[in-house]
Amino acid sequence: LNWEKSHFMVKEGIVLGHKISKKGIEFDKAKIEVISKLPHPRTVKGIRSFLGHGFDFKVIDTRGAENYAADHLSCLENPYENVFDPKEINETSPLESLNKVAHKDPITPWFVDLANYHAGNFIIKGMTSQQKQKFFKNARHYFWDDPYLFRTCVDQIIRRCVAGKEAIDILNACHSGPTGGHYRANYTTKKVFDSGFYWSSIYKDAFELVKHCDSCQRQGKVSQKDEMPQNFIQICEIFDVWGIDFMGLFPSSKGNKYILVAINYLSKWVEAKALPTNDARVVVKFLKSLFSQFGTPKAIISDRGTHFCNDLFSRVMEKYGVTHRLSTAYHPQTSGQVEVTNRGLKRILERTVGENRASWSDKLEDALWAFQTAFKTSVDCTPYRLVYGKVCHLPLELEHKAYWALKHVNFDLKTAGNHRKLQLNELSELRDQAYENSLIYKEQTKKLHDDKIKNRIFNVGDQVLLFNSRLKIFSGKLKSRWSGPFTISEIYPYGTAKLIHPDGCNFKVNFHRLKHYHGRDPPPLEIPDVHTFPKDN
Repeated sequence: LNWEKSHFMVKEGIVLGHKISKKGIEFDKAKIEVISKLPHPRTVKGIRSFLGHGFDFKVIDTRGAENYAADHLSCLENPYENVFDPKEINETSPLESLNKVAHKDPITPWFVDLANYHAGNFIIKGMTSQQKQKFFKNARHYFWDDPYLFRTCVDQIIRRCVAGKEAIDILNACHSGPTGGHYRANYTTKKVFDSGFYWSSIYKDAFELVKHCDSCQRQGKVSQKDEMPQNFIQICEIFDVWGIDFMGLFPSSKGNKYILVAINYLSKWVEAKALPTNDARVVVKFLKSLFSQFGTPKAIISDRGTHFCNDLFSRVMEKYGVTHRLSTAYHPQTSGQVEVTNRGLKRILERTVGENRASWSDKLEDALWAFQTAFKTSVDCTPYRLVYGKVCHLPLELEHKAYWALKHVNFDLKTAGNHRKLQLNELSELRDQAYENSLIYKEQTKKLHDDKIKNRIFNVGDQVLLFNSRLKIFSGKLKSRWSGPFTISEIYPYGTAKLIHPDGCNFKVNFHRLKHYHGRDPPPLEIPDVHTFPKDN
């Protein structure tokens, strides 16, 4: 013993942080008070420094919220579990923070940080002042009531926060459950709110659920918004292109039940004839009469009816060198000019036949005269003037003494001839002007139409549903009009696609009658990518 360092007659002393007396070895209370005031260790270095004081310690779990950090650390694989050699402590360990949790894990709820704050009174570390301000502003709307987190919403109603599979089940029950009703996303979301539940991405999840609901996709009709952009047919020369179509079946009038209509695309001149049948023979006879009067056209546009698609019709087209163009099946807008003319003639006949509906064939010539002398906005004149180069004089002008009837009706032959020559010379200029007016009119109409439609893009391989307008649903009104799904195998210009069915059949159809099919099962709910930071008391 070193005599100078030896002490006698001392009742107690402090050795290595312990108090030694006749009572035995005790802890130094003063040192315990100092250690209790030290900050809690959060890193490996801090824990090693804390253990250097010679004390054992245990981690007490915070009551309330789940300790996601501890759960995460306990699941990590220890490569040195059965190795007893001493290892150097890695000061740059990626687990420096005990509260650093990967929130991309789909099991982790979106409200974990809010729950930790209210239940454990700690927040994530490393946030900027703006992030902290936003966090505390949002956190004041939540409160913890063991074992759930609740939110006081804008309408001052308290709703429980849910996430994961529980949120999916609630959303499915409010949309397609017995009391759901398959409403749209906003009404489905309102029903979830009324049931007392909340999560941050509820509107987006409800939209995705409704979008992928098989029953909802098979309901509804096609509207103007579903149409494809217009592709107008602009003709340079008069009588180059004609459109033909049948109207009927009408009540029998002198044995006639159908009207065969032909319209010239540039001049809007209409030829129509009442016929007893709608077979190929009467069509060919009508066309030969049309060719002899106005010359052989370059093309004729018709639908895919059997009276236009047959060998007799094809032979006549080949004989005269006329191109036969077919419209898309069940899409009358392809030959829209003919459809508009049909409606115009039908409207005139409905207002002129009166109660005697069987007299419509007698009124057809008058209806054509009225149609030819009516002003057409697209060409800025009447079809009669565009064809003959002069205004059509009506019977009422003679009856009521119009100016020309008083001054020009008694022209001598030479004066009348010179006047007619002047009109014919102006005819070419009149038709050129009509072409310009038609082009401007169609461009403006296309712009107005295309501004109202949805921008839908179809690609080869897409799954689509087909609107079946010919479906007879009188006996079953609850039956869906949407058939499919079909697969797009080929895409053609001007909004036409070729569809194939699993049973092997394939056909062409316009995009107007299609809509995307998104499958039956909705995608999993999206977990927000929450950036996490170290724990901070």
